[in-house]
Amino acid sequence: MRDLLSAARVAIVRDASDGADVIDAAAQLLADPAQPGQASVIAASLHARETLASTAIGHGVAIPHARIATLDASRGAFLRVSPPVPFGASDNAPVDLVLALAVPEHHVQQHLHRLAELAEYFADADFRARLREADDLEALRMLLLESEAPTP
Repeated sequence: MRDLLSAARVAIVRDASDGADVIDAAAQLLADPAQPGQASVIAASLHARETLASTAIGHGVAIPHARIATLDASRGAFLRVSPPVPFGASDNAPVDLVLALAVPEHHVQQHLHRLAELAEYFADADFRARLREADDLEALRMLLLESEAPTP
């Protein structure tokens, strides 16, 4: 997971009222600031994917994802959402941990592999608890980028 994230793409979101707000915030983090309009393209793709079925996987976790034609490499953004928001999860749990994923359009197999890998990370209850208990943004970034995450 560390190869997908950077410190700039890890955030604590306190002003989201629903899953759409979270997806919009994730798109902003996933976009390259040097490419005007990319955030809108990513947001539209993430929203379109979400209309097919919720990307919430249960236990307060969602993995919104999309393939984007203008990307050369996969990238992710992690958002801890407070308070948790409805996301259409099958277990009806509101979502507070979000790992948004954007992959190049032609990386179909890599996309599927990444989704499976991320689902395994978030299946670990201790890992989810550590993410929720991180005191602040810096602690959250250290947990995601520097410490050992669970091995999928």
